[in-house]
Amino acid sequence: MPLLFAGQQEGMRFADIILPLNLPQALTYGIPHDMQPLLQTGMRVEVSLGRNKLYAGIVARIHNDKPEAYEVKPIKNIIDEQPIVNDIQLRFWQWVGNYYAAVPGEVMQSALPSHLKLIGETTLKWAPVHDDVVYEWSNEAYPAAEALEMRKELSISDLRGLVGSRHLTSVLNELLEKEVVQIHDELEPTYKPKTERVISLASQYNNEEAMHQLFNELSRAPKQLDVLMAYTELSIKNKIVRQYDLLERSSATAAQIKSLADKGIFKIEERDTDRLQYTGEVVNKEIDFTPAQQQSYHELTAGLEEKNVALLQGVTGSGKTLIYIHKIKECISQGKQALFLLPEIGLTTQLVSRLYAYFGEELGVYHSRFSNNERVEIWEKVRLGKYKIVIGPRSALWLPYHQLGLIIADEEHDGSYKQKDPAPRFHARDAAIYLASLHNAKTILGSATPSVESLYNAKQGKYSYIKLMERYMGVKMPSIEMINAATLEQFRQQGIKLITPDLFKAIAETLEKKKQIILFQNRRGYAPFQLCTMCGWVPQCKNCSVSLTYHKSTDKLHCHYCGQKSAIINMCPSCGGNRIQSKSFGTEKIEEEIQTLFPKARTARMDIDTMRGKQSMQQLLDEVEKRKIDILIGTQMVVKGLDFAGVSLVGILSADSLLSYPDFRVNERAFQLMEQVSGRAGRTDGAGKVMIQGYNLTHPVLQWVQQHDVEAFYEQEIKYREYFAYPPFARLIKITFKHKEEPKAIEAAIRMAQVLATTNGIAVQGPVPALVPRIRNQYIQEVWVKCQRDNRVLDTVKQQIIAEKRNIIGERGNNALQILIDIDPQ
Repeated sequence: MPLLFAGQQEGMRFADIILPLNLPQALTYGIPHDMQPLLQTGMRVEVSLGRNKLYAGIVARIHNDKPEAYEVKPIKNIIDEQPIVNDIQLRFWQWVGNYYAAVPGEVMQSALPSHLKLIGETTLKWAPVHDDVVYEWSNEAYPAAEALEMRKELSISDLRGLVGSRHLTSVLNELLEKEVVQIHDELEPTYKPKTERVISLASQYNNEEAMHQLFNELSRAPKQLDVLMAYTELSIKNKIVRQYDLLERSSATAAQIKSLADKGIFKIEERDTDRLQYTGEVVNKEIDFTPAQQQSYHELTAGLEEKNVALLQGVTGSGKTLIYIHKIKECISQGKQALFLLPEIGLTTQLVSRLYAYFGEELGVYHSRFSNNERVEIWEKVRLGKYKIVIGPRSALWLPYHQLGLIIADEEHDGSYKQKDPAPRFHARDAAIYLASLHNAKTILGSATPSVESLYNAKQGKYSYIKLMERYMGVKMPSIEMINAATLEQFRQQGIKLITPDLFKAIAETLEKKKQIILFQNRRGYAPFQLCTMCGWVPQCKNCSVSLTYHKSTDKLHCHYCGQKSAIINMCPSCGGNRIQSKSFGTEKIEEEIQTLFPKARTARMDIDTMRGKQSMQQLLDEVEKRKIDILIGTQMVVKGLDFAGVSLVGILSADSLLSYPDFRVNERAFQLMEQVSGRAGRTDGAGKVMIQGYNLTHPVLQWVQQHDVEAFYEQEIKYREYFAYPPFARLIKITFKHKEEPKAIEAAIRMAQVLATTNGIAVQGPVPALVPRIRNQYIQEVWVKCQRDNRVLDTVKQQIIAEKRNIIGERGNNALQILIDIDPQ
């Protein structure tokens, strides 16, 4: 231990440091005397853990309590001059970790942009003291010395890989004894500011006479004269002249500009620049409400004065966004920040241009499609208060807001607000309500089809409840027509398998009117599975217990769980037959059939396969908005709040597949999906039409969708939930066990279930195999726990689960076992 830290008894201070590791708690480190006046909570510090690793951790707490269980190491270095995480964020992290049963390091990993998390390792650098010595090496050390001499640097991990763990210590000692290496411990920052070259005139040419003389001198060098003239033009228009702009304006080369700099005419500087430059038009717009919007706005304002959370239920196309904008303006005028949450990255694309017109440079966008460097810059702009409003998906909750006044969670019913993996498996809507409470802010939950839980809370008086039940400017809701899918038989002889005669006719009429069409099918790919019609064999993924999906774009069979791709199969390996047929259909197959039926129509597909690029979504939405696409075929991506003025027809091709999923939320999800996708039709002229194909047309959910009747759906669903003790009348916990050996997963799940079975106030179900019982060669078992709506019972159960998880994983042979805890699974 360094002398600086040794023997410090009086005035000793300690800091709890959150490290980006799966450790059960923050670790305590000592604060050296010279750092004590400088260190603050929320700063990053450099600490060591184990023999070789250096980490950047976050200071969570500073105190005087020395741990008794272990010897305290000192903090090595303070990385930041100012805290990058504020006290409210640390409290929010703690709540997320406690409620969703995640350790502090998991929360930190999720919350911080990658480039703010620094990890270092001890490295050996080749630096022989004697250059003229020929060294003799042992057999074990020879490969290490050779590698170091060639590469000049090796990490301890690389050295271990070369010589093996058994010989690591002896080889390291041999290298040190022969004085050929130096040991370096350092953390390398991965964030690098974006720079650009800025050109300026040397100071001696600031007066007019000197400039005239310069022009005369360059008259014999016409290329350099052109560059100087271009610079003069740009400097009149702009405060600074970027080298990029000068090169473009003068058609010169970088070498010619450097030549002028070498002559002392130009100065070239590297300056930090903003990666986040949004080009859009800022208009000082006034918000004009319809009478219905005005009424809802007044009710919302009154509701938020009475309660901290308000549920705004507005039909699709009712203009909820305008109400949000007005509330955001009010919030900013009070000197506070606002957060606008959306369930999907894709939704931010269309909304940003609308919000930019109102808020300009005060608007920030945050999501995972940004590079790591861009995310660091957004983080800093939020921390410094440059962004007054931030729009983004659930990850935007982690940003360092200094004074939030309002959080809006639009499409609050959407399951994408729930993080599935990795931990913390938090629900952004519920976490937003807690974050708002820490800032003494208000929360607005908005949706055309609110979740059953939110509607229940509103009806119980926990939230204010406001309805906006007519579309903007009185536009009519779309008419909905049910089509019996049995009529497809009329078309089968013509090779048409997916589009019923009624839908075919409606598409043709819509195209004649120069209107747009959306066709919805919640399955991607060409054919969800293939089948041998002779013996019933279905191609399965070798890593997962699922059938393979045929994708025509790659002409391969894909696994949608592990990503494996296989060649198509023409002969059945089970019976040797060659009658293998594609069954069911995905978005690829619909696109192919539509292109066959309507060859002149311009079609596009919106699913995860076509939207992988950073700009893919933006480009597609622009094309639809500019009427360059006639028919858009998509999965649930097309459902989520997108606003296309030209769409007048929506076709739902397989309602039955939405209603047959084995989950207690199946009716809720099916109703929300169909009602939301229906809402894309006729948003401006009221001439919208929705056609739903299905076989079981008497299903009550279809009747509620046809009547746009959220209330009837809720009344029926809430009775069912209460009778069977499902949320909101109980809390659920799902515990998942994964292992490459099925017996190990089953044994761990049985043990957990037996421990929990003795607890009062809960019901334990399982263990049972997961719906997909094997993914990536890992067998999956599940234990489900139903809890009373009592926080004390929930806390007790969570502590039991966490304790038993540690006991099971801590036993010999269980290193590879994964136990995942999901509170309030969706």
